[in-house]
Amino acid sequence: MAVTMTQLSAFLAVVRTGSVTAAAEELVVTQPSVSAAVAALEREVGVQLTERAGRGIKPTPAGLAYARYAGDVMALLREGSEVAAEAARGVTAGVRVAAVTTAGEYLLPALIRGFREHRPDLELSVYVDNRQEVFRQLGAREADVAIAGRPPEDGGFEGTPFLENEFVLVAAPTDPMTHRPWVSVDELAERSWLMREQGSGTRRLCEAYLASHQLAPPLLTLGSNGAIKSAARIGLGIALQSRAAVGLELASGHLATIQPRGGLPKRQWHVVRSAAGPGSEAAEAFAEYVCASAGDALARVGEG
Repeated sequence: MAVTMTQLSAFLAVVRTGSVTAAAEELVVTQPSVSAAVAALEREVGVQLTERAGRGIKPTPAGLAYARYAGDVMALLREGSEVAAEAARGVTAGVRVAAVTTAGEYLLPALIRGFREHRPDLELSVYVDNRQEVFRQLGAREADVAIAGRPPEDGGFEGTPFLENEFVLVAAPTDPMTHRPWVSVDELAERSWLMREQGSGTRRLCEAYLASHQLAPPLLTLGSNGAIKSAARIGLGIALQSRAAVGLELASGHLATIQPRGGLPKRQWHVVRSAAGPGSEAAEAFAEYVCASAGDALARVGEG
C-alpha cells in the first residue's frame, strides 16, 4: 500500500475543516491538489472516506474510523522526527506532562518535586487544562503522559490507577445539611449546584451522579475549583469536588461536607499514555515513578 504523508495530511485537513477549500487554505496548497490527494488515498484504502454534506464534505463512517489511525500515524512520524533530531544533537529527551485541572493544581507539584529528585537529568514541561483538552493533547501526541481520571473507553489510551480520588459534597459550614449525619438524596435537588465548565471531568462526574438519582437542581457554572470553593463558602450552593481540591478548606473549617445517603462516586487517579506507538524512555520513567511513589511524594508535602 503506497499511502503518503501528503494524502494523510489532506484527508485529515478535510475532516477537521469540513471542506476542500478550507483544507487547501490550511495546508497552503491548491484545492485540486487536496481533492486529488484524498481521491488517491481512497483508492489505496479501497473504500470511500468522504462524502458530500450540503456545501461541505464530511467523513463517511469508514472515514471516521480511518481518521483515528491516520492521525496516529502523522503524530508518530512527527514525534519520531523530533526524537531523531534530539538524538543527533545529543540532547536528552524531556517529558511532556498533561494534567487535568484538579490534578495539576493539587497533585502535580508534589509529583514534579519528587521526580526531579529521582531523575534530575530529565526535564519536565507541564500543561494543565480540563479533561477534554488533556486527552486531545495526549491523543495528538502533543503530550507524552497525562495525570487524569479514568481514561476514555475508546481504546486509544492506556491508564494505570495509582491513587484514590475521593469525592466529597461540600457546602458552607453554616449550611444545616452539614450538621446532619445523613441527608436524603432528594433534598439535594433543592440546592443550587456549583459546576465546573463543559469538558471538565469533575463536571461529567457531577452530571452522571445527578442523572443516576434523577435530580434536576439549579446549576451555576463557575469554571474553576477556586471560584467554586469561594462560592460554596459564602453559601451560593453545594459542590461535588475531589477531596484533593478542598482538603485545606475542610481542615480549616471554611467548608464542610454533606453526607448523602448511598454515598458518593468512587474514582481513582490514573497515569495515562497513548496506546499508539512506542513511548519514550523518559515518559516511561515518569509513569513508573508516579505509580510507585505518588503516595510518598504527597505525604511529604503534608508533613511539610
